[in-house]
Amino acid sequence: MVTIKNKAALIKMREAGHKLASVMQGVLPSIVDGLATAALDAEIEARMRAHGLQPACKGFKGYRHASCISVNDIVVHGVPSQETRLKAGDCVTVDIVGISKGYHADMARTIIVPGLKEPAAEVVRLIEVAEQSLKRALEVARPGIRLGVVSRAIQQVVETAGFGVIRDFVGHGIGRQMHEDPQVPNYDTGDEGPILRPGMTLAIEPMITVGSPEIVILPDGWSVQTRDRSWAAHVENTIAITENGVEVLTQVR
Repeated sequence: MVTIKNKAALIKMREAGHKLASVMQGVLPSIVDGLATAALDAEIEARMRAHGLQPACKGFKGYRHASCISVNDIVVHGVPSQETRLKAGDCVTVDIVGISKGYHADMARTIIVPGLKEPAAEVVRLIEVAEQSLKRALEVARPGIRLGVVSRAIQQVVETAGFGVIRDFVGHGIGRQMHEDPQVPNYDTGDEGPILRPGMTLAIEPMITVGSPEIVILPDGWSVQTRDRSWAAHVENTIAITENGVEVLTQVR
């Protein structure tokens, strides 16, 4: 069942989103050559708690970290570790979920680790297209349309650019729970989905690859890797459907 948030709930979700965006803005400059992803996770958790956010991932189904940090051919749910150290030119995604006053906000950003004079053009383009597909989704989302319109818009941007769209993982509704109805695919499922209505809150998150969209789950039980080992990008915002269109909740106030 899709939950429609009232004005009070939206105020709390807006606060959670603004705080989470501030955490992301603060932590991305810390991503440098040689940094262990465990150290990055520790900084993320410290920043989240300093902003009054509870890290929603920590403890979720036994997960032990505050964030997911996915590098190169890891699409999503990369597990931070002391052994995984970032290198200049790597494609790294930071995915964080925070809780404030009982409500969740969820966002992800993919960047290239600085240090190379000329990062791989294909990776630069991969991230650009992921961001363009998210932007397009927010442009078409509005009250009265079916969710399938948003899904097709993402797929069209990504596949027109020659990249693959992950099928096994999708966006989702969000609110008091991290994952609520409806699911938000990044591709045309053949199901038009629910009508978007004011008060619906969604985490829209294109996950795209240079190559095949087929994936495998690594032995850690979390990390999602491309089967062909091609690199991936993942971007995400939490949004609210309003009378006039879309409000991005995960943005700096």
